[in-house]
Amino acid sequence: MTRELWNGNEALAEAAIRAGAEAFFGYPITPQTELLEYMARRMPELGRTFLQAESEIGAINMVYGAACAGMRAMSSSSSPGISLMQEGLSYIAGTEVPCVLVDIMRGGPGLGNIQPSQSDYFQITRSAGHGDFHPIVLAPSTIQEAVNLMYVSFDLAFQYRHIVIVAGDGTLGQMMEPVELPPFQPLPAERPSWAIGDPAPHAPRILTSLYLAAEKLEETNLRLQKKLATIQAAETRYEAYEAEDADVLLVAFGTVGRIAKSAVRMARASGLKVGLFRPISLWPFPSQALRAVAKRSRAVLVVEMNAGQMLDDVRLAVGERAPVRFFGRMGGVVPLPDEIVYEAQHLTRVTRSHSSRVLARSRPPG
Repeated sequence: MTRELWNGNEALAEAAIRAGAEAFFGYPITPQTELLEYMARRMPELGRTFLQAESEIGAINMVYGAACAGMRAMSSSSSPGISLMQEGLSYIAGTEVPCVLVDIMRGGPGLGNIQPSQSDYFQITRSAGHGDFHPIVLAPSTIQEAVNLMYVSFDLAFQYRHIVIVAGDGTLGQMMEPVELPPFQPLPAERPSWAIGDPAPHAPRILTSLYLAAEKLEETNLRLQKKLATIQAAETRYEAYEAEDADVLLVAFGTVGRIAKSAVRMARASGLKVGLFRPISLWPFPSQALRAVAKRSRAVLVVEMNAGQMLDDVRLAVGERAPVRFFGRMGGVVPLPDEIVYEAQHLTRVTRSHSSRVLARSRPPG
C-alpha cells in the first residue's frame, strides 16, 4: 500500500466507502461537513445511495429505515446534530439493527463554536438516547487509526446488530496526515436473514422498538442487556505507552491521547517517569485493563478537552489504588504537552506528601 496525504474527514468517508457503506444520510454541520461533501460526490459515482436530509432528525431516521432493510447505512454529524439524533438512535438500539455514526465533536454547550472539544463523552457513552443501552464508541487519535476503526465499526455493527459511533473532534476532522487506505471490501451479496425484504409466505419480518406490554418490553431489554454484557467482555480496546514503570499515569483519549503521548516523551526526557493509558473504546470502557496498569503507579492524571467526563469512568476503574487528579481545557482550547508535564510534576510533588488524596484541578495556575 502507498501512503497518501488525507484530510481527516475525507479519509473517514473514503474508509467507510471501502468498508462497504451502501447508504449515507446526513446534514451539513461544521467541523464535519467535508465528510458529507465527500460522500455526496463519491457515493453516486459508485452507484450507492447518498441523500442530504432536511435535518439531522431526518437523516438518522433515514439511516434507521435503511438499516432495517439490512443495508450498511451510516451518518455523520457534530455535537448539536448528534443531540438532534438522540431519539432516532434510541429507536435503532431498541429495534436492534446495525448502523455507524461519526461524531466530530465541537465546543459547547449550546451552539458553541467549531473548535475541537471532547464534551460529547457523556452524550455518546452513557446512552446516545433514552432507554437502557450503550452504543459501542471508538475514539481514534490519528487519521490512520480512524481509517482502521471505520473498517472495524461496520463489522461490529453487523456482528452485534448495534450502533457504533466513531468519535473524533475538530482537530482530527480538519488536520491532514499520511494514510494507507485498505482495499475495497465487496458489498454483501444478500441481505441478513433478519432484514425486512421479501419474506416467505406467511412469515412476515417485523422490526420494531414498540412493545406496549410491559413484560414484552422487559424481555426485549433483558435481551439487549445480555448483548451489552457480551460486548463488554469482548470489545474493549486501549493502548498503554511507557506505563510499566510510570510514577504518574496519564489517561487521555482521542486527540488528547496523542498530545499526552508527546507529554510522556517530554517528561521522560527530563527524568520524570510518566506513562499513558489511552482508551480506544470509550464504551465499553477498558476498566479492567486500566485498573491493572494504574496499580503500578503512584498517581493518575486524567486529561480531557472538557470539564471532566471520562474522569468518572477512570475513578470507578482505579478506585483506591492511586490518587486521581484532573486537568482539562474547555471551549475549544487544546491542552499543550508542556501544560500536561507541568501538571504531572505538580502531582508528583503532591503525592509524596498526600499519597491517598484525590485531587481535582481545572487548569494550571497563572
